[in-house]
Amino acid sequence: MTTDFPAATLEAHQLWLAYQRTSVIEGLDLVLPAGRVTAIVGPNGCGKSTLLAGLARLHSPSGGCVLLDGDDIQRLPSRTLARRLALLPQQAQAPEGLTVAELIRFGRQPHQGWLRQWSADDQQVVHDALRAAGLQALADRPLDTLSGGQRQRAWIAMTIAQQTSLLLLDEPTSALDLGHQIEVFELIRHLADTGRSIVTVLHDLPSACRYADHLIAMLDGRIVASGEPSTVVTPALVRQLYGVECRLLPDPDTGSLLFADMRLAADTE
Repeated sequence: MTTDFPAATLEAHQLWLAYQRTSVIEGLDLVLPAGRVTAIVGPNGCGKSTLLAGLARLHSPSGGCVLLDGDDIQRLPSRTLARRLALLPQQAQAPEGLTVAELIRFGRQPHQGWLRQWSADDQQVVHDALRAAGLQALADRPLDTLSGGQRQRAWIAMTIAQQTSLLLLDEPTSALDLGHQIEVFELIRHLADTGRSIVTVLHDLPSACRYADHLIAMLDGRIVASGEPSTVVTPALVRQLYGVECRLLPDPDTGSLLFADMRLAADTE
C-alpha cells in the first residue's frame, strides 16, 4: 500500500449538537481510526448527517469538542482547517456549464492567497486528481453532461485536489444505480490506500459492511455499536436499527458480511 498522506485522527468528546432548542446529539464520544474508511449507518433521522456536520464544523456544538490531530476544530482558522479536512455534502451544486477540470480546480482554493497564485504544481495536482478518479478523458466535459456516477467521482476528485488527510462524505452514493455505486466505493477504497482517513454517511448497510474498515451504528442520536463490521453487525443489531430480520453469512471470497432472507420483523409489520 502506498501512503502519501499522514493518517489523520478525529475524535469527539462529550459532543452536543442541537437545532434551536432540540438536542440531536447528546454527550457523544468517539475516536475514528486513522487511515481507514469509517461508515456511519443507522435509520433516517438518527443523527448521522448532523454528526458529520459537527465533525466538519458546519454545525457548532452546544457542548463538548471535536479534535483533529489533537486540535480543537473550532479554534482553527478556516483556511487551515480546509487544508486538513475536506467535506463533500449531500446534493452538491455547481454553476451551470462548469467543466470537470474547472470543478476540480476549486479544490485548490485553500492553498491560494495573495502571495500564492495558481502554479504548475496546482495544475499537476488537478491532473493527478483527474487520474485518481479516472476522469482524464472527461476533463473538458460539462458536469451536466455526465452520468450520475461520473459526476460524483468529479466531486470526489475536487476533494482529492484539496490534498487533505481527512475526507468527510455525506451519502456519496445516494441516488446512484448499482454500477455507479461500485465506481464510487472503489474510488473511496483507493483513497484510503493512499493513507487518507475517510468518514462517510451511508444508508446501505450491506455496502458499509463490504467497503468500510470501521462502522459506527447510530440510533436516536447515540452510538449503539462501533468497530469492525464483521464483529459488530449482528442480526440483533439489524433488527434494532431497521426493524428487519435477516441472516448474515460470510462472503467466501472477501470475508465481508452477506445479508440473506431479509424481512420485516414481526412487530413492525
